[in-house]
Parts: sequence; C-alpha cells; structure tokens
Amino acid sequence: MTSIITGDIINSKESSPKLWLNALKTILNSFGNTPQTWEIYRGDSFQLEVQPQHALKACMLIKATIKQFDNIDVRLAIGIGEKTFQSNNITESNGSAFVYSGECFESLKKTTLAIKSNNELFDTTINLMLDLAQLTINNWSSTSAILVKTTLENPDLNQNQIANILEKTQGNISQGLKRAGFDEILKLLKYYQNQIQTLC
Repeated sequence: MTSIITGDIINSKESSPKLWLNALKTILNSFGNTPQTWEIYRGDSFQLEVQPQHALKACMLIKATIKQFDNIDVRLAIGIGEKTFQSNNITESNGSAFVYSGECFESLKKTTLAIKSNNELFDTTINLMLDLAQLTINNWSSTSAILVKTTLENPDLNQNQIANILEKTQGNISQGLKRAGFDEILKLLKYYQNQIQTLC
C-alpha cells in the first residue's frame, strides 16, 4: 500500500513562481528525491508519493508552505492504494493509488483537500472531517501558515523554543496556534493515523 498526493497551486498566475516554487520544492524534497518520489509538471501541478500514515501530515505541511504567500492556495488529493508499476518518474508509475488520487483530484470542486481509497466508509468519514477542518485551514493568514509549518516540522520543540525560532513571544505562539486550530489539527492527524493502521 502507498499513497499518492496530486496537487496544484490555486491562483498561481496571481503570484510570481519565484516566491513559492522553491518553498514547494524544499518541502517536497523532505519526503524524497525527484523525479521518483515527487515531480512538478505543467508549471504549477505536482505529484508526491509518501507512506499512507504520513499522507495527511504531508498535505498539512504543503498547505502551510503555500499559504505563507499571499493570494495563492493549493488543492490536494490523496489516493490510498497499490502501486503496480514503478517507473523512474512518479508521473509515469501506476496502480490503484494513482487512479484514486487522479479521480479524487478531478472531483475537487468546492473543497481543496480530500482522500479516496477502496474503503467508502473511511473516505466518507475522513472527508467530512477534512471539510470541517478546512473552515479554519483555508483561512490561515501567512503568519498562521508559517507558525503551523514550523510547529509541524519541529514536533519535539516546546512553545518557547518555537518562539525563539520565529522571534516571537511564547504568548504570541500560544495565541497563534489557537487561532490556527492547531490542537484540533493534531487530533485529526492522530485519528487519521489510527484509521490508516486498520485500513492498511
């Protein structure tokens, strides 16, 4: 079992790629090498392969990375399934995970993050939770996005240490994480990981 994330930048023409492209490449690179693990194509679209248990956290990191920049956002579709053909380029590999990811991506209309697997009950439940989470996530300011990204990337650091990195006070960090719905995001990630263990 594997998971494939298909994504594209919303309003990419409204923002210079110089601003967001390197940030996107850096976060994708933290999961593996291009073009086997990830690949950017058509300028503002990309695919990434990660282990299923890490897929939702990867999406949160990508979302926070892109929402640092004004006027743009990112659409993300997770497909969970098998990889039956391995190519040197991820965009040429195949299997149910790729099919589910593509189908899920095509169905993204009013939402910017969704999951598809072979388990309809899991999909229905987690996608409802993601829809509710996006009421907060889609409204992250650039400050909230940077804070969420830094905290997700440094799970062993406390708020004082995060404050030092971002040159803010601990009180700023506490309030910022509350505004960003960070505790609820962690609960969602934990629920997702527990469900994935039974799914896979």
